[in-house]
Formats: sequence, C-alpha cells, structure tokens
Amino acid sequence: MKIFSLTFFLLAILSMPLFAQNKEWKKPDEKKLKSKLTQMQYDVTQKGATEPPFKNAYYNEKRPGIYVDVTTGEPLFSSLDKFDSGTGWPSFTKGINDSALSTKLDLALGTSRTEVIAQNSKSHLGHVFDDGPADKGGKRFCINSSALNFIPLEQMEAKGYKEFLKLFDGAQSVNLKKEIAYFAGGCFWGMEEIIRNIPGVLVTQVGYTGGDKANPSYEIVKKGNSGHAESVKVEFDPTKISYTELLGYFFRMHDPTTLNQQGNDKGSQYRSAIFYVNEEQKKIASSVKQKVDQSKKWKSPIVTQIVPFVKFYPAEEYHQRYLQRFPKGYTCHFLRD
Repeated sequence: MKIFSLTFFLLAILSMPLFAQNKEWKKPDEKKLKSKLTQMQYDVTQKGATEPPFKNAYYNEKRPGIYVDVTTGEPLFSSLDKFDSGTGWPSFTKGINDSALSTKLDLALGTSRTEVIAQNSKSHLGHVFDDGPADKGGKRFCINSSALNFIPLEQMEAKGYKEFLKLFDGAQSVNLKKEIAYFAGGCFWGMEEIIRNIPGVLVTQVGYTGGDKANPSYEIVKKGNSGHAESVKVEFDPTKISYTELLGYFFRMHDPTTLNQQGNDKGSQYRSAIFYVNEEQKKIASSVKQKVDQSKKWKSPIVTQIVPFVKFYPAEEYHQRYLQRFPKGYTCHFLRD
C-alpha cells in the first residue's frame, strides 16, 4: 500500500506543468474587455477574426521574452519556441505550458482546421498545423499578434513573471550587451516604426525628452512650449550595430534640414535632435553630422541639435508601437537612399 501511494505521488509530481498555475487568469467582463482591447484585438480574441499577415506586431519580433494572453496576462508562448515560418504571423513549435492551451475542430472555411484557444480566457488565438520544424515536434502554432502581449526578457521580473526566467537559463543571455541612444526627428510614431526593424535594435520606446518640466504628458508637449521633443529611446546591441550605423539611419529617416518641423508637424517638439549619453556619443554624432552635411545629400544645411541627455519620460501607452496597431496611421518618415 505504501509503495502504491509513493508511486502515485511521484506520478502526480511528474505530471504537473512546468510552472504551477497559482494565479487565477480570469478574463475581464465584457465592458472592461471592450475598453481594454483595440477593435482588432477584440475581433480576434472574441470573434475569431484573423489579422493581416506581415502587418501585425510580433511576426518579426526576435527579442527574448514571453507572450501572454492579451485579455488576462497569462503566459502562453516563449520566444525560445518561436520560429520564422514565412507566413507573416507569429509561429511557435509549442506552448509555454500545455495546460494553458486547448484546441477544437474548426470547419468555418469549409476545410478542417484545428483552432487554438486560451484555456482559461477562452479567447481565440489562432490555429495549429502539422507543418512545423520536424526536429521540434512538427507543430506550427500560427497565432495572431492581436491575441498576445509580448513581455521582453529584461522586463519579466518587474512585470510579475519572475518564475519564467528559468526558461532562459543557459539558452539565451540575460545580460545582453546593450547601449542606449535617444533621437528626435518629428512624430515619434514614424521614427519608432523604422528604428524597431533595424537589425541589432533590441527595444524601442517613444517618449519626451529635452525639456525642463517633470512628468510631461502628451497634452502638455503638443503645445510646443514645454521644451520637450517627441523622441525615441533605442536599446541596441553594439556587437550587431554601432552607434555610427544607427546615426546613418537617423539622418535618412527624417529631414534634418527643417527647423522645428517634419512634414505637416510644426513646433519645437518636432525638432531634429540627438541626445548623447556620454562624450563618445557626442564625438560620434558630431562627426557623422558633419560628414552627412558635407555629402550634400541634403540640399540645405543640417540643423540637427546635438545636446546632452538629461531625462526621458515614456509616452502614454497608446503611443507605443502605434503604427503596428494602426498601420494606416499618420507618418512622414521613410528611409531615403
């Protein structure tokens, strides 16, 4: 009897999921859900819609971290299991925890598919197919970005996902080599959308810098008298892209010859500026600016400010990665030759 009890106990332990689900991942009520989600997120998770390929937030996301249910915050997938399927949607070989996912037959398009659902929230995530990497089980979980929120590795502990850090031990370096740069050059939506896709860039965040007023809001900055500029904080891996190379992109993605203006946006908050964090960055920025000016690629003189960095204030959440959520949103930025 004791042997049977011990065996049963060991089997129970071994069958437990990798991480205990000691939190109740409860979906908000309908009213809160609609106020929390964008229309696309709501349509995907609650109505089973499918977002456009290649025009979604995470299909090309390469940073280490975890992907959580957009409605509850429950961890669903890991970057360790993500791969480029070429389909235009985030693809994974498996879920982060089998108990967090469920599947059911989907005949909606007149063909047999297997729908993937978040077990606790009952949200539609996407579909799973049998054409994934053979050496990793052969599955391809094709998931809508709109059903997910991405938590970068370096933010996991602060956002309450410390227990999942052990997934990355020995698999990817937690202490990634990184440097930080701050640029301003017009509406931060367009700048961020270009910068985040540059190879070697790890994290981008839009915000306000260059002014004296503490904790500025968009309503304050947009008036143009706070001294702040709409700017982008860029964390990058210097082993993959140098500060000099980043500046090369910076001087191509906006017009550095127009004072306090980019496209239809006018005011000091839209000025062209490089906020250096040390003397080395100041030296490099001055050198690159001079070379670009002498190249005559721009017909007028470059007016970009090169000033010391003091403080960066993150912009409101609805500004972050704006053009990923609203691809047809306003921008006057594009990479020039």
